[in-house]
Amino acid sequence: MSTENAAVNFSELVNKNKQTLARLQESPRLLLHRRDGEDLVLTTAARAEQDQTVVSAATRMLAAMARREPGSMELLLDIMPDAFPWVRFLPESDLHAFAVELVDTMRAADSVGNSASVAQLLIAWQHTAEVYSDPELLAALTRDHGEDYGPAADPRGVA
Repeated sequence: MSTENAAVNFSELVNKNKQTLARLQESPRLLLHRRDGEDLVLTTAARAEQDQTVVSAATRMLAAMARREPGSMELLLDIMPDAFPWVRFLPESDLHAFAVELVDTMRAADSVGNSASVAQLLIAWQHTAEVYSDPELLAALTRDHGEDYGPAADPRGVA
């Protein structure tokens, strides 16, 4: 079995379903390309459950490690640049805040079986690091503009 995911067009699954599904014997997942929508990933229920079990175990181990005294937070902060190289641009206080928020969000997401909030958190902090990496952008975003532009528009109304 290959560890790489196979990719097929969605129409191949519709037109040659047995042959396409047989490819799950060779690959853990099938990436289904769609013309009219977001690509999909197809896997077996057993593999999806295994993946969730591994993620849940890693999350619980990370959370337990982060709560241990002494030095566990320092260890976590030391390894963060290996896992997320962009954290090198964060000020030390933000790096600490990111580590705490990541562990808390991973635990909460694991408890409801949905990792979307963890992905959103990682993207948000990465964008924060990108701002810190660009002195001109950081200056533009942090300088006093001297006036209040009023309340921001509700983003839900923007298409």
